[in-house]
Amino acid sequence: MSTAAAAPLRTGQVLADLLPASRVRDVALVLGGAALTGLAAQLSIPVPGSPVPVTGQTFAALLVGTALGTGRGFLSLALYALAGVAGVPWFAGGSSGAAAPSFGYILGMLLASTVVGALARRGADRNVWRMAGTMVLGEAIIYAVGVPYLALSTGMTASQAIANGLTPFLIGDALKAALAMGALPTAWKIVRK
Repeated sequence: MSTAAAAPLRTGQVLADLLPASRVRDVALVLGGAALTGLAAQLSIPVPGSPVPVTGQTFAALLVGTALGTGRGFLSLALYALAGVAGVPWFAGGSSGAAAPSFGYILGMLLASTVVGALARRGADRNVWRMAGTMVLGEAIIYAVGVPYLALSTGMTASQAIANGLTPFLIGDALKAALAMGALPTAWKIVRK
């Protein structure tokens, strides 16, 4: 292994930083991150009794934040949220607008992508167990915003919002974390070779 190949592990870079630097790169990454999140949101499965579906959107948002870093991750999710509020039908199930009870999760994804991006800059995406902790923290942030928003927007009690907006998603979130635990550290191993 050459010194140049190992350098990204010591310099606070995220995977996206390994591409040649330019404004065009950054714009393309931000647009691509927003588009990936919008596409993943279309993988939507209704949950009986809950206004919040299971989607691939949370996984995409955390992946975008981790791979792109704090600034680009934030901008990607901000673009995703703003375009969806403006009418682009790329929220879960092809919806748009801020009136949906699940919009709080999108706001949580914006914050979570920023936090996981900051942790990735500190190397959290290079080790399986640190990546697991990063994904769990990211999911916790999404729920910390999404569940109270769900309760406020629907008039649910806190326990009803937890039962409808958190509990049905825990198994899926564990699977998403497992995917991320394998994908990102593996990507770094490939880069080092």
